[in-house]
Amino acid sequence: MTKPPGKLLPLVAALLCGAVLAQAAQPSDVPVSSSSPAVRTMAAGPLSRSPFAAKPAAPGPKRQGQPSTHTRQSVDDWNLAKHGKVLYLTFDDGPHAGWTPKVLEILRKHHAKATFFVLGAEAAKRPDLVEQTRAAGHHIGNHTWDHPMLTRLPAAKMRQEIFSGVASKCFRPPFRDTNAKVEATAKANHQRQVLWDVDTNDWKKPGAAAIEHAILIGARPGAIVLMHDGGGNRAQTVAALERALTKLQRQGYTFHALPC
Repeated sequence: MTKPPGKLLPLVAALLCGAVLAQAAQPSDVPVSSSSPAVRTMAAGPLSRSPFAAKPAAPGPKRQGQPSTHTRQSVDDWNLAKHGKVLYLTFDDGPHAGWTPKVLEILRKHHAKATFFVLGAEAAKRPDLVEQTRAAGHHIGNHTWDHPMLTRLPAAKMRQEIFSGVASKCFRPPFRDTNAKVEATAKANHQRQVLWDVDTNDWKKPGAAAIEHAILIGARPGAIVLMHDGGGNRAQTVAALERALTKLQRQGYTFHALPC
């Protein structure tokens, strides 16, 4: 018997609602596993982080008070002999396009660090080589702009030679030609005057054996050794350096850059 339309509609609605509730109570036909992309995202992805959780610090400038390789060294750092069997190799008059890379390669081979006292005029020609030297962990010192005898210059010219050299915390006067005025001018430029203990006289080209002998005989804890990577043909220096470092390492020496 057909029911009146007014009573049929409520009955149909009730039947449909019951079917929907029954379907929702049944388990899903699709299995959920821990390898599901949605699960991995929620477990480890950005969406799982609370908005109040601490975020990883992004790389940036060092905070004030943190140690930095560019901060001024303390006076005690210049007590070089306190570090044991350490030698401080130094090279003047570079950078040179031919010889400086050869020196850098020998130092790399022997895990040695050194200090390069460069001329401003040469560094201006080869800034990439200066940066390569720094990137290898070596330090750069100021050796004036173009290598004059400083004590023979008028005060203004002497100041110009020192102040126009490369930025550094160390200064070395050419020819060891210095006096109180030169040292004071370097200090006014916030640079410490650095001389040497062992002169290999490699600039005279006395032969690789003579240069090697000078390095070995002068070696002692904390000694600063003078050589050259610029200013001429440095084939003898390169050969002597390779042999000397091999022997000195067998004696237990290591090689550090000066605190420049």
